[in-house]
Amino acid sequence: MEWKLDDSRPIWPQLKEQLIIAIVAGEYNMGGSFPTVRELAEDAGVNRNTMQRALSELEHDGFVTTNRTAGRTVTTDEGLVTRMKESIAKKSIEKFIKEMAAIGYSADDVVKMIKERGEEDK
Repeated sequence: MEWKLDDSRPIWPQLKEQLIIAIVAGEYNMGGSFPTVRELAEDAGVNRNTMQRALSELEHDGFVTTNRTAGRTVTTDEGLVTRMKESIAKKSIEKFIKEMAAIGYSADDVVKMIKERGEEDK
């Protein structure tokens, strides 16, 4: 996984967000095993305590579960994953539309451009 972390805000929420995106994108199979704190911290280049905080939040939100003997597993709650996927998509669209508005395009202009782009790809 490629980690994109910056100093503009605390690291653990950034880790949590990126792990959620990886779960939603299917990088970790629903019901499958989840990497250990040590593996993830090493991969991201962060302190284990920082990664543990992110994973505790993921567990609190239902994206992973912990079994003392088997480690962590990814949720099997398809509804949770679908709702999060839609939430992420809506936020991305809103951000994109704001950026386009800043350079003079309306939401309708953006939709038209996207449709035209889709036609080009056919």
